[in-house]
This record gives sequence, structure tokens and C-alpha cells, in this order.
Amino acid sequence: MLDSDLAKLYGVETKRINEAVRNNPQKFPERFSWLLLNNEWNFLRSKISTLENQKNGRGVHRKYLPRVFTEQGVALLFKLWLR
Repeated sequence: MLDSDLAKLYGVETKRINEAVRNNPQKFPERFSWLLLNNEWNFLRSKISTLENQKNGRGVHRKYLPRVFTEQGVALLFKLWLR
């Protein structure tokens, strides 16, 4: 699951999800959460048919590569937010 999708589920900004991972590296080993490679993100982005727009009509583009989470990574993130 992408960090942006999790952020929508939790009602927070994407950067807050990534901060939680960055601030708790011992809880998020690479097998639970990692950054996509540039070519992986380009491939995935080419499959997304619509561009999310801001209120001013401009498109929304990511500045950084997205972080992806496995099922265990999502569960760990959920436990962090419950604290």
C-alpha cells in the first residue's frame, strides 16, 4: 500500500506517515516498508489514468518517491498511531 493511500485512510498528510517511519526505524525493517525505485514509480504512475487536481486547477505531483508498506508494515503503523 502506498504512503499516500495510508495517509488518506488515517486522515493525515503523507509526510506524517513518512515521519513516523523515519522516527521509528527499528519498528519498520525494510521487509515491511521501503521506498519505490524511480523506474518502479514511473511504471506505476503510467498505470494511473487520472491526475489529482488541487483547488486552483493545477495538478498534484510528488516531490519524493513513495514509500510502500506490506501488510505487516500497515499493522505496525496502525499500532504507532494508537499510542
